Amino acid sequence: MDYKDYYKVMGVERSATQDEIKRAYRKLARKYHPDVNKEAGSEAKFKELGEAYEVLKDPEKRAAYDQLGSNWRAGQDFQPPPDWGAGFEQRGGMPGNEADFSDFFEALFARSAGGARRAGAGQGGPGAQGMHLRGQDHHAQILIDLEDAYRGATRTLNLRMPEVDAQGHVVTRERTLRVQIPKGVRAGQHIRLVGQGAPGEGGAGDLYLEIGFNPHGLYRVEGRDVFIDLPLAPWEAALGAEVNVPTPDGKVALKIPPATGSGRRLRLKGRGIPGATPGDLYVVAQVALPPADTEAARSAYRRQQEDFPAFNPRAALYQGAQS
Repeated sequence: MDYKDYYKVMGVERSATQDEIKRAYRKLARKYHPDVNKEAGSEAKFKELGEAYEVLKDPEKRAAYDQLGSNWRAGQDFQPPPDWGAGFEQRGGMPGNEADFSDFFEALFARSAGGARRAGAGQGGPGAQGMHLRGQDHHAQILIDLEDAYRGATRTLNLRMPEVDAQGHVVTRERTLRVQIPKGVRAGQHIRLVGQGAPGEGGAGDLYLEIGFNPHGLYRVEGRDVFIDLPLAPWEAALGAEVNVPTPDGKVALKIPPATGSGRRLRLKGRGIPGATPGDLYVVAQVALPPADTEAARSAYRRQQEDFPAFNPRAALYQGAQS
């Protein structure tokens, strides 16, 4: 079916007030009324105006229509979202001339209205009290420190969020929220704040916060696993040692096996981000050389050169190139 741009039909902006929509309808309805305008196409235009006005004059229907977004163009092929209508509670009937409306209108409103209308028929239940639409869900991102995921935290969040005011205008207001960050939260995970989305007569929508981590000077994060580069002195790497490793949850003693080369990963099981299945913390060895900035230091390196005449750190590299 074709998408209907009701704002274009009425000749108004998406930000138009209810009074502006009413004035535009009255003006165009007089112009295209079949009793006044006998030109071909005037009756179809008049019906199209009635359909557009039926939606835009009703704040709830208008809010529902606006949820489709502003990227659609008149005549573009359109299908309602799979869960469309889940947020509607129809109380009472649609207008009696709904048979004259388009398939587009039928797909958005009459179809969801019919089921509720049938469910309430003859039961003295929901009467003709209008359609109740749940407010739109909002989405935002919040950046936290890695340490917050280990311990949990409370953060203050300032958000500028769109809302619809009493005149039907979309306005942006700043809101301040205190957010509880649960222990064990991961990057990409969503925290749901019930009722903190857009208001609606069927109840406010929810606010979904996507978690991200601030860049850290020590750690890298992959899922629940955490990585840290650990500098080692040449003698620690060669002979083995026990060193303290900083983790987001405090220092941990780690035994370095002898002959540990740069790039070797040593796992601290369960020391990653907490959870039902906690992640691991991987210590990546990086051999650091003492500076050769004094004659004594240079003499020490020359003695090592003499002590290990057969040592060639690139031997494996050359063998791989020849194979």
